[in-house]
Amino acid sequence: MTFRTVAPLLCALVLCACGSTPPITSCDPIGAATPLCGFQNPEDLALLPDGRVIVSEYGDAGAKPGRISLLDTASGSHESLYAGGGASGSGPWGAADCEGPPSTAFSPHGIHLSTRASGGLQLLVVQHGGRESVEMFEVLPANGSWQLAWRGCAVAPESGGLNDVVALPEGGFLVTRFGPSSPISFTFAAAKATILGSETGWVYEWSQERGFGEVPGTRVAGPNGIELSADGAKIFLNATLASEVLRIDRSTGAIEARAEVQMPDNLTWARDGRLRVASLRGQMRDLLSCSGLEAGSCAMPFAIVALDPSTMEAHAVYEGGPGTPSGAGTVGLETDAGLLVGTFAGDRIVRVAAQAQ
Repeated sequence: MTFRTVAPLLCALVLCACGSTPPITSCDPIGAATPLCGFQNPEDLALLPDGRVIVSEYGDAGAKPGRISLLDTASGSHESLYAGGGASGSGPWGAADCEGPPSTAFSPHGIHLSTRASGGLQLLVVQHGGRESVEMFEVLPANGSWQLAWRGCAVAPESGGLNDVVALPEGGFLVTRFGPSSPISFTFAAAKATILGSETGWVYEWSQERGFGEVPGTRVAGPNGIELSADGAKIFLNATLASEVLRIDRSTGAIEARAEVQMPDNLTWARDGRLRVASLRGQMRDLLSCSGLEAGSCAMPFAIVALDPSTMEAHAVYEGGPGTPSGAGTVGLETDAGLLVGTFAGDRIVRVAAQAQ
């Protein structure tokens, strides 16, 4: 998520003190946490079958270009997989009216890796550069590494404001609409939601046959990270501005359970069957001071929270911010190399040894 375009007005509306929190600049390990530097806002992460990780290097909601990268968790090295462009023409997985790959303004946000019915690997990417869309890529082996082949897109409805995405077992996807795409409209919607708890957006379902449609029961304050149960029956949805994680029955739209998690951002599944929720903590001024950060990592406190999908009980497994190698954690991904933590405002991913969690 980002507050770049709405920070000044939102600051005034919620009467926060817009101070400046110094960024974390050292790339030295601290305890069990090792920073892997050289990224641009590694906002979301996805684990490949061989243990390497796909990284969404966020472009601040389209303010600048970003890229999709590949991280070798063992060595800490990374390489660019895609930064926009490619041959024109429609892709077989996307909408018929998608005119071709995104331009070099490509600015990724939330991502999701899944296996298609055919057995191939699919990467879905929310992106804001040049168009507001969900881009579809096939992930293919390439000389001991991986490459991305563009396979289509679905351009968002005019209301825009997309954030995170998850593939549906039957094909298609769900994508969150955090709020209005107009900065001024979003500012007032976010301020109202923060003060009064009103909704700012919802979840869309998309398929090739039907296009975009709103999912019942998903109008909340700041819909952000999203995941599904393995059978696709339950939606887990982060309502960032309400500080809640919701479990929603997909067939009825009924909210079955809620968990209180402060400003939840992205969700991932862990091997123990629980969700990992990135929870942004601290004051609004900390978040706003991260806007437009050019070097180092935002120091805003955060936690990675383990959430039981049945009981909705939650507890922190890692906490970051001042005194650690990074802040403003937006995603926690469990790997053989340990917990990886990304951020929307920083130049690093942090690797936390498993025994420290």
